[in-house]
Amino acid sequence: MSTIRRAAVLGSPIAHSLSPVLHRAAYAELGLDHWSYDRFEIDEAALPGFVEGLDSTWAGLSLTMPLKRAIIPLLDSISETASSVEAVNTVVFTEDGRRIGDNTDIPGMIAALRERGVEKTDSAAVLGAGATASSALAALSDICTGPVTAYVRSRERGDEMRGWGERLGVDVRIADWADAEQALRAPLVIATTPAGATDSLAGAVQDAPGTLFDVLYEPWPTGLAATWSARGGAVVGGLDLLVHQAVLQVEQMTGHAPAPLAAMRRAGEEALAAR
Repeated sequence: MSTIRRAAVLGSPIAHSLSPVLHRAAYAELGLDHWSYDRFEIDEAALPGFVEGLDSTWAGLSLTMPLKRAIIPLLDSISETASSVEAVNTVVFTEDGRRIGDNTDIPGMIAALRERGVEKTDSAAVLGAGATASSALAALSDICTGPVTAYVRSRERGDEMRGWGERLGVDVRIADWADAEQALRAPLVIATTPAGATDSLAGAVQDAPGTLFDVLYEPWPTGLAATWSARGGAVVGGLDLLVHQAVLQVEQMTGHAPAPLAAMRRAGEEALAAR
C-alpha cells in the first residue's frame, strides 16, 4: 500500500482558488491515487501554528496572498528565485523534515510566454505595481533586453517598482497611470491590475498590437484581453500562468516530471466554465 501524501493551498480568501482542481487533475493523470490536495483558509496570524502542526504525510504547500512573504521566516531555506522578489508560493517538505521555499510564479510567467512564442522582447510595459508586478519584473529580467515602463497610480508605487528594477537588474522607467494608453504600443504588455482596472483602456488598442499578458483568469476574458484579441494581438491569460506555475509545483512536490500540462489546463478550463 502506498504511503498517503498530502498537499494544499493556503491563503485568505481561498474559496475561489483553482489550485485543487489543477493539482488533483495532475494526480489523476499520473496515477497518484494516494495523493490528496486541499485548500485551507489561513491568514498570517494562523500560519505558524498550521505549519507547525503538519505531520510527515505532508509533501508540500502552495501559498497565495497574503502568505507569500509571511511564510519565509518559517522555512529552512528559499531559492534564489524566491529571494529575488521576497515571495514564496511553493513549499516542499523534504524526507529529512526540512522546509524549502520556492517561487514558481516567475518561471511560470516565462513558460506561459514561451508557449505563445515570446522568448525575448526589446522592451515591455507593466500595468500596476502590486506583488504580481514584482514577479513580472523578475520574469522580464530574463527575457527583456531593453527598458520596462511601469504605469502606476502614485509616486510611492513608482519608487517601489524602481527599487525592484534596481534589485532585479531591470531598466525600469516610471509613468503615470493617466498615460496608460501609451503602454499598449509596447511589444509586450503585462497587466497585473485587479478586475476592471484596465477596462477603460480597451478602446485605445490599435490594430495588430503585440502580446498582452493579463494575469487575471476570472472574469475572462477581460475587456482589454477581448479587444486585444479582436484586433489581432496575441493574448496570454491568467489561467496560462496558473497552470504553468502549478505544473512546476506538482513536479517539485511529487518528483514526477513532466507534469501533465494539458490535463491540468483542461481541468481548469472546465472548472471556470462551470462557475
